[in-house]
Amino acid sequence: MASLPLPTAAKPPSSPQNPTIPQKPTNFSKTQASKPLKNFKASQNSSKSYLQQISSLCRDGHLHDAFSLFNQMESDDLPIGPEIYGELLQGCVYERAFSQGQQVHARIIKNGAYFYKNEYIETKFLIFYAKCDRLSIAEELFLRLRKPNVFSWAAMIGLHSRQGFHEKALVCFCRMVEIRAFPDNFVIPNALRACSALQWIGFGRGVHGYVLKLGFGSCVYVLSSLVDFYGKCGVLRDAKKIFEEMPERNAITWNSLLVGLVQNGLDEEALEMFYDMRIDGVEPTRVSIASFLSASANLEALEKGRQAHGIAVLYGLELDNILGTSLINFYCKLAMIEDAEMIFDLMVERDVVTWNVLISAYVLYGHNEKAISTCHQMRKENLKFDSVTLASILSACSDAGMIELGRTSHAYCIRNHLEYDLAVASSAIDFYASCGRLKYSQRVFDLATSKDLVLWNSLVFAYAQSGLSGEALKKFYQMQLEGVPPNLTSWNSVMLGFVKNGQIEEAHDMLSKMTLNGLSPNFVTWVLFIFGLVQKGCGYEAIKFFVKMQSTGLRPNSISIIGVLLACSNTMSLTYGRAIHGHIMRRGLLSSLSIISSLIDMYSKCGSINLASKVFDFVLDKDISLFNVMICGLSFWGKAKEALELYKDMHKQGIDPIDTTFTMLLSACSSAGLIDDGLNIFMEMVSKYHMIPRKEDYGYLIKLLDCGNFNETLKVLSSMQLDVDSQILGSSLDAYKEDQETKLSQCLLSCILESEPVYSVNYTNILSEYVSLGKWGRDSILRELMKEIGLRNQRCSWIQIGKKLHAFEVGEKSHPQIDTISETLLWLHRQMKFAGCAPINVDYGLKDARQETLCSY
Repeated sequence: MASLPLPTAAKPPSSPQNPTIPQKPTNFSKTQASKPLKNFKASQNSSKSYLQQISSLCRDGHLHDAFSLFNQMESDDLPIGPEIYGELLQGCVYERAFSQGQQVHARIIKNGAYFYKNEYIETKFLIFYAKCDRLSIAEELFLRLRKPNVFSWAAMIGLHSRQGFHEKALVCFCRMVEIRAFPDNFVIPNALRACSALQWIGFGRGVHGYVLKLGFGSCVYVLSSLVDFYGKCGVLRDAKKIFEEMPERNAITWNSLLVGLVQNGLDEEALEMFYDMRIDGVEPTRVSIASFLSASANLEALEKGRQAHGIAVLYGLELDNILGTSLINFYCKLAMIEDAEMIFDLMVERDVVTWNVLISAYVLYGHNEKAISTCHQMRKENLKFDSVTLASILSACSDAGMIELGRTSHAYCIRNHLEYDLAVASSAIDFYASCGRLKYSQRVFDLATSKDLVLWNSLVFAYAQSGLSGEALKKFYQMQLEGVPPNLTSWNSVMLGFVKNGQIEEAHDMLSKMTLNGLSPNFVTWVLFIFGLVQKGCGYEAIKFFVKMQSTGLRPNSISIIGVLLACSNTMSLTYGRAIHGHIMRRGLLSSLSIISSLIDMYSKCGSINLASKVFDFVLDKDISLFNVMICGLSFWGKAKEALELYKDMHKQGIDPIDTTFTMLLSACSSAGLIDDGLNIFMEMVSKYHMIPRKEDYGYLIKLLDCGNFNETLKVLSSMQLDVDSQILGSSLDAYKEDQETKLSQCLLSCILESEPVYSVNYTNILSEYVSLGKWGRDSILRELMKEIGLRNQRCSWIQIGKKLHAFEVGEKSHPQIDTISETLLWLHRQMKFAGCAPINVDYGLKDARQETLCSY
């Protein structure tokens, strides 16, 4: 803020510190008369010197030395005017030294009304209490002012804006304009900040017009605030226009646009803007680096984020709360928890936000015990939990199923009057819903004093996530009846409920209604449908949704790309998969490890294991997820020895395996019959890494013992400390079907159906078993049973003609060209039989049987 003018008040009354000259001196010489005058002038010069020194010390943050000089002035009986007290108060403002400022206030009051009623001192008081965020005191002082000046208005507007009372800030701004106390280049940014917080674009445009009338069209501070306002309100076109037309741009200007781009999801453009900033010769600040790190994290661009970290070190930027927290957030989003912990440990001062970022990351990646432990450590450092901390604790309890701790945390919220906080209430609703206690979720919602859109959305999502699509739809309509209009999140939650239940048509209907209500699908909507269709086995429809999303102008993000790659994997559509790979390369997204992992999986499942290996080799800094997906691909195609070699390479690079690594290695060994290698892997998992074998591991172990020795298998089954499920029984079935153990196979088939009677994969596997045994009559009976239960055979055949992908199952009648397809299949079957390739045990009286036989080739 510009410096306040020194007071021009009349001289103070006589005091020992201010000697007076008699008006009518009698009988004293000229020399005698000049002596007191010289002393007075000397004291004035000395006071002026002290004023300069105190002012300099306060600016440099040496407040203690400034007070020492003040005490020396008092001991030397030098005159102390309002300007000295003003400088001391300004020093307290710089350091936010509230206690010392109060002492100065008390001294001024003690010295009388001449001081504490001085306009300069009154304004300094107001600024001091406003900067120390003492709202009630500042408001009382402001009301006492006879005629508030620009500095007083600026202090109040800034205080209201900082404390979140944005409407009050704008009311003050309007009153200031009404009394023609023209705002300066410090008031205007605060007013624009309030507008952006309230998203009052119209009001902000009015301030913009007023600013131009006042002649601030070339002020870099005001124009930077306009860039920040339009960026935060999502009006990036205007933000860019102001930025480009500015005659001068500083680091604040660049930062304002960078923040706006990141907040609006234009991460790639933000990275380009950062490079332009450096080319322009503007030195990046902590805010610049923080914005660059956020964009890199959103794009999962590890190398770019590391470059930003290097630039911060190069410029010697202090690892304060802004930069340190941004680095922790970046590494956490890229699942590099150890790097985040290292940054956390290097930080000298850590605020609640820093702790919350690390705790939230622990929760996100399932390190719930670490999250709770960090909360305990946070309390030891005398930091109080806020709503974000407690929301994270409730999420950790939700993920880990720690019901008692979750309830205790909720009780803590109630004791500390945080139960009505939106974040806490929403997390509590999610917590109870995840624990299967929806009645408690409903109770938390019912007890809330104000039910806004956020809380309604939490309740709708709780029912949708639990698969209660009907109840979610009911709450969706109820919120509208109570005067709360739904937003995009509300619609997405309802559609989620339908998708989770496999009600794709109902979800489509909701999407159509949403569009009619003037809402366009966002990334969440598209991703919801893409993954929902993939889970339902409708991979081709998922690919079509991805193409449709692009046609709307939305640039696919990493999650949507992963979804469509999964669809390509499930449909074995190599053509579409390679097209997506090209899109990834053009977008420069190959730095994302999750996308790389999905590419490897896609090529593996589409039969291009060599291309999968090339993508894998392309990555220099590999993590466990990449090794796992590559081992899985090699295992899928029977390359067990290559998978074991890759496992050895993983050890050489110092990467420890996880439970799924061993599961895939056991799968590879069981398929290839590598008994010794498989047993060694199993023993290493148990003895070296102390992992408890899962059901899948036992299943592959049983398959590995495929020697026709049923007694050995029974020993393994009896030694298991887990319930025998359909997967383990299925492994036993695979182990003995080739030896024509018909009675044993029949027994295992019955056990499988009894263990999980509504799991469609079990029926599909049994259908294949019947086909291999030539039991076509039982095959037809089982298909009818699946229809009655409402299960769908997840196995189907795909054929691509031109750019169109066709799918059909056994007995499929819905395809428009089903007659042509059936005739072609019969013709192919005759040709195969003529060539001596027809399978045995085929009952030609069954049309479905012939189709099933052909599909098995």
